[in-house]
Amino acid sequence: MGVIHDLSQSIFSGVMLYGIQLEWEMRWGTSIKPALLLPQQEVLGEEKLKEILKERELKVYWGTATTGKPHVAYFVPMSKIADFLKAGCEVTILFADLHAYLDNMKAPWELLELRTSYYENVIKAMLESIGVPLEKLKFVKGTDYQLSKCECNQNKVLGLAELTAYGRMMINNSASESKIDLLDRKEDVKKKLKKAFCEPGNVENNGVLSFIKHVLFPLKSEFVILRDEKWGGNKTYTAYLDLEKDFADEVVHPGDLKNSVEVALNKLLDPIREKFNTPALKKLTSAAYPEPSKQKPFAKGPAKNSEPEEVIPSRLDIRVGKVISVDKHPDADSLYVEKVDVGEAEPRTVVSGLVQFVPKEELQDRLVVVLCNLKPQKMRGVESQGMLLCASTEGVDRKVEPLDPPAGSAPGERVFVKGYEKGQPDEELKPKKKVFEKLQADFKTSEDCIAQWKQTDFMTKLGCISCKSLKGGNIS
Repeated sequence: MGVIHDLSQSIFSGVMLYGIQLEWEMRWGTSIKPALLLPQQEVLGEEKLKEILKERELKVYWGTATTGKPHVAYFVPMSKIADFLKAGCEVTILFADLHAYLDNMKAPWELLELRTSYYENVIKAMLESIGVPLEKLKFVKGTDYQLSKCECNQNKVLGLAELTAYGRMMINNSASESKIDLLDRKEDVKKKLKKAFCEPGNVENNGVLSFIKHVLFPLKSEFVILRDEKWGGNKTYTAYLDLEKDFADEVVHPGDLKNSVEVALNKLLDPIREKFNTPALKKLTSAAYPEPSKQKPFAKGPAKNSEPEEVIPSRLDIRVGKVISVDKHPDADSLYVEKVDVGEAEPRTVVSGLVQFVPKEELQDRLVVVLCNLKPQKMRGVESQGMLLCASTEGVDRKVEPLDPPAGSAPGERVFVKGYEKGQPDEELKPKKKVFEKLQADFKTSEDCIAQWKQTDFMTKLGCISCKSLKGGNIS
């Protein structure tokens, strides 16, 4: 996979949308259709909706459990709620506080009450940031439908009366170092986006593209790629598929894609940051989501697998490889398809985006460094079974150089970080665990062009891994 790698999971993952198909004649006789139809994966109760609309305006319900802190993925349901509000629908948002309490008893009641207040304020701020009127929006709590908090019947809370429209949005609030919070500073947004893996030409499971598709395009109906005139200048896309095609053809570079998302995302977040910069909302945020060291202990059920996994370099299966053959990818001019001997019975197929940086003759019969335990990933129809690790520098004069094993190395020899040579690598890195992503954030080349993790050398038994000339470069 070359300078790039598998993005089967990303900083923007975790949103699953069940849409509502709505098509009806409103009282003034026009058919309301486009915005309310997309995006969707499930259609429920369409005929019932038509019957209801003969008698009154549509009322819409959406529910969410007030557990983890809302993050940028919440713009997906907010964009759909915005469509309903703009169409004149009445929207009720249910905060399933009792459901949150029942969810493994994660938080005490007093904390959930603070979080419910935080959710209400942050949702209002999100909708205001995208210019949505709030007159027809109201909030209710699950416990409002209970006789007491002791009556913990989840079905009563979640099965509220007759819903005139059915919709469900499930958002994964699991903690992640890469999750972008709605109140993150601009420098934090930049840092997290920089860590997001975004393979050149790879449009499958690409989290950065997914965020554009499901959030930025629905909100603005266009997306602008910002780039230097040298690389074609700014380009405005009014159809997402055109952007996806250009990225697949490597007309759009991952660095330009990330920079453009950063600018667009900060425009959405700026009004939210400003609103939450008041003393009252600062206090609410701190109380609803206290630092772990400040949070008061409370009774809870037995912990499941509470010990965090150790993220150390020995979990990576990095080996010396020898390039046996190099061919241009049949469907992508900027990609090579290489056969690489990594000490196994058969050579591995590796797809890398090196055409613009390394001549074919320089790769043929070359010793390289290969990450071998990523999940295999199709690159424009060809399955890549590893990643050629390369040093690179960003900017206008971008340079890329494959890492070089010590002279005399043999295919299959293990590459390790000094001090971590005894650990056993994972059989296959699980994308959701983001082990490589967390480690790769600290991969750099030294002033002597030595490949390092946290200033500790990558080595084989014969010496250090290096590159030809790139000092202080990234490694991917």
